[in-house]
Amino acid sequence: MAISISVVLLLLILAVTFVRNGGLKFSHALVCMLLGFYLASTSIAPTIHNGVTATADVVGSLSP
Repeated sequence: MAISISVVLLLLILAVTFVRNGGLKFSHALVCMLLGFYLASTSIAPTIHNGVTATADVVGSLSP
């Protein structure tokens, strides 16, 4: 578990750095994808899923 958290934090730092630099290249997208896979295997995955689902529900319920 400690190794997974360390990898998640490392990938998160890399992803934030890539986004802040303004250019998201293929290698950067690969890091972001790996971050997603590692986050999916952590204990925070259900919280992220619930947050994304709730946001999608709110956006879906808006009418122009």
